[in-house]
Amino acid sequence: MSQVQTVQPHIPVLLDEVVLALAVTPGEIHVDATFGAGGYTRALLSLGARVFAFDRDPDAIAAGRALEAASNGALTLVPATFSALEAELLARDAVPVDGVTMDIGVSSMQLDQAERGFSFQADGPLDMRMSQEGETAADFVNTADENVIADVLYQYGDEPRSRRVARAIVAARPITRTGELAQIVRRALGHKPHDKKDPATRTFQAIRIHLNRELDELAEGLAAAERVLKPGGRLAIVTFHSLEDRLVKRFLRERSGSLPGRSRHVPELMVNAKPSFEDVGRAVRAGEAEIARNPRARSATLRTARRTDAAAWTSVGAL
Repeated sequence: MSQVQTVQPHIPVLLDEVVLALAVTPGEIHVDATFGAGGYTRALLSLGARVFAFDRDPDAIAAGRALEAASNGALTLVPATFSALEAELLARDAVPVDGVTMDIGVSSMQLDQAERGFSFQADGPLDMRMSQEGETAADFVNTADENVIADVLYQYGDEPRSRRVARAIVAARPITRTGELAQIVRRALGHKPHDKKDPATRTFQAIRIHLNRELDELAEGLAAAERVLKPGGRLAIVTFHSLEDRLVKRFLRERSGSLPGRSRHVPELMVNAKPSFEDVGRAVRAGEAEIARNPRARSATLRTARRTDAAAWTSVGAL
């Protein structure tokens, strides 16, 4: 399928490992739940798969239309979130599927565009919306209660001095630019230029995760993947920080029968459910050669599993 081999603007992380885990054979149906710049999708297409690629970011969908047009019907782009994955596939008569892959978190394209407001590396409007709809980061920091801001920073950013940062944010309102917010956080935490990690990183991560419901979407996407995968279907999830990885690890341990109990991000589960996943692989991380080519790979973790023939676990409670 040479017509889909175009230059990739960004390097997909752990691509070889993901492709190996998905074990694609020609004619299979695969889901790339995080299309982004299309790196995983291109690999799946090159192996002869029929691909349904999801992304909630309209810019990613627009950029992928040329690839879709060149695929001779092998690629369908779906502008939707993880939580809509099952409904969108059912609407296209594409269930069950042979594989689902997700590359969680903010994409390189989003980080690189200052006008999207995800990063403080270049000043831009304080936005951070993956779908480009709804509440912006500026709306949040300028209107939320100080205690709410502190809780978000602590819960989603592991910020140990969240209350100090929240107090500084409220005192500096209104805030409209990424550069402004970064400087407020640095002043609050006593940032020094030689510090290894910019302390604003934790605040930006926390606000982004909160605005985009990233952990809730991930939990709902994992449950949807369980429902749409056929027996023997493969699941491959790449995460980039501990909150995401912890959620994926717990989901797979629960669903494979190796961990009783529940998490606040996983619904109450039906009693005595049979394991819906097996062959849960060990965490895979990038080697030094890949990290040298693509520094973003340093924080990536891949977890994989294979669907059994057991029924999907039934939720009897709300997320």
